[in-house]
Formats: sequence, structure tokens, C-alpha cells
Amino acid sequence: MHRRSLLAAPLLLLTPRLGFAQGAAAENPSATTPSAGAGAPEAQAAPASALAPILDRAGALSPLRTVLVMKDGRRIAARGFSGGSVDRPTNIKSASKSIVSALVGIAIDKGVLESPDQKIAPLLRRDLPDDPDPRMAEITLGNLLSMQAGLERTSGAYYGRWIASPNWVRAALAQPFVDAPGGDMLYSTGSTHLLSAILTRTSGRSTLALARDWLGPLDGFEIASWQRDPQGIYFGGNEMAMRPTSLLAFAELYRNGGRNAEGVQLVPEAWIAASWQVRTHSRFTGDGYGYGWFTREIAGTPAHYGWGYGGQMIYVIPARGMSLVMTSVADTPSGRTGHRDDLHRLTGEIVQAVG
Repeated sequence: MHRRSLLAAPLLLLTPRLGFAQGAAAENPSATTPSAGAGAPEAQAAPASALAPILDRAGALSPLRTVLVMKDGRRIAARGFSGGSVDRPTNIKSASKSIVSALVGIAIDKGVLESPDQKIAPLLRRDLPDDPDPRMAEITLGNLLSMQAGLERTSGAYYGRWIASPNWVRAALAQPFVDAPGGDMLYSTGSTHLLSAILTRTSGRSTLALARDWLGPLDGFEIASWQRDPQGIYFGGNEMAMRPTSLLAFAELYRNGGRNAEGVQLVPEAWIAASWQVRTHSRFTGDGYGYGWFTREIAGTPAHYGWGYGGQMIYVIPARGMSLVMTSVADTPSGRTGHRDDLHRLTGEIVQAVG
């Protein structure tokens, strides 16, 4: 059956792949079961049992590689598909923008940066164009976080030329203005990379070192690898490898208001609220966007999500006490093919089944 014909039918009607359930259980012995020792066995078994047929059918989504689900602090599903493993690092692509946003919020809380209203030109002075547009002086940290810098995009059709440049920071700042700072959303990985450069220069430490220090107390969190630009700055908002279980730990950190299991406040709770506040909307999906997070309604409930190329997804649904992670092959688009929308629908089914 062709993939588009699969997508024409509701996911609930998709035919399961024969033998998948046994294969998934063999690869992940804890698949569709919660963490040991959490809650009564019958309370654990009910949501896990409800998810099993949904995840069986999800195997028909050929790009999908992993699905992990947490409900009220218990892991109730962890499945690998088509050779995917929840414990093997994978490129999370632009889902890493949500992590960069967290680092900016922590930096503000620690006094490394001032506020989302801080102007970026003084922080990146040596990389500004020789005769910068006067609007450059108006761009703020918040504008970069919400993709409202006004500069021409460095994503999509512009991406290849940008990363082929000898200096990614200068190339991002050299883009022409196509809108005023604070105007429409212009999704651009260059904006997030500028944040990585700013974090590096204001702190005197690499963005990876900051992540390991500031998010290291989060049990299970680890960045396995991360690409750097020609000047050695870690790629803000792309090419970051994490285990799906690590990404789930990060989602749970946000669901828990920025506190880890010991109650230590790692990300300011006010920053999480600010990050989820809709400030603009995607021209492609209409979904809201805050500081490194999209927002849409899923199963009648506000859901905040990070989205990486190919279908690398992190969802936090506070009203349902749920966090989800889904990873997919990272070398094909998920927007144009409909795979991203398939994952939204799959999330909706999961939320309705156990939420």
C-alpha cells in the first residue's frame, strides 16, 4: 500500500504490521510499561494496555522510529519501530531549539544575560555588517527566540548557502531585512544560532558546557554529540544528538515547572510560561510560537511542542499530565509529506486513550 493511501484513512483504521508487537517487546523489554516501582500495578497497566493497539498501528507510519509516553510522572510507553531504539542517540534536528531556549532562560536567571528585551547588537558587535541597517540595533533576544528578528530566513531554501559560508554568525547577521524586528514569524535557524553565539560570548563557555552544567542535574539528560560551526560555536538549533529517553526527561522537566525529581529548580518556572506564551504564528501551519516552542490544540487540549526536521517531536501537555517524544528518520521532510500531521494525530489518539 502506498503511504499516501495509508494517510487517507484515520490512524485508528490502519492495519497493524504482523509480528511487530513481539519485535518491539524484544527490542525494548519495558515497551508500553511504566518505570518500575511507580504506583499500583493495576493503575500502571490500564493506560499501557490502552496504548498497545494504538502503537501497533503506528508501525504503519514508515518514517517513525520511536514513541515514548509519560503520564503523571510514569513512563507508560517506550517503543522502537523499524530498528529504532529509545536508548540510542538520534539527531533531534530543530527540536533542539527548545533546549537552546531553556539555556537562554537559565542565563537570564543567573544574570549572564539581562532579559528578553536585551538588544543583541552590542553582544555581537564584531560580527555586524560594516554598515548595518539601523533596524539591527532594535533586534532583541526575544525577537531571536520567537523568530521575529526581521532578517531574511536561513532555513528552507536558504539553509545550504548559509551553512556553506565561512562564518555562520556573520552570514546570519548579513541577511537583508524583510520585515521589522517584532514583525511576522520568519522561521530561521540562524536566529537560534545567534543565541548560541551570544551564550558562548557572554558566559565565556561553550553552549555544550552550559547545557551539561545547567541541565546536568536532570536525571537522564545527556547531549551525546553536537555539531559546531567553523568558529567552534555549537550549532544553535540543529544537528544535536540525544537519546529519545533524554529528550523525554527534558519534556518532563518542563511539565514539572522546571524542577527535577529532587525538587531543584533548573529552569525558572516563569521562563517556561514565557516560552509557551504565543507571540506569533507559523505561516506554514498557523500554529502559535513562543520562545522555541510551538503551541496547538491536540485532543481538545493545549499542547506545547518542539519540532525537528523529519519528525523529531517533543510534546508537553500539562492539563493531561503528559509528555511525549517521537523520533523519525532524519533525512526526509515531515511537513510536505504529511508525516508531521500524522504524528500530531497519533499524539491526539494517545492523549484521548490515556489522558
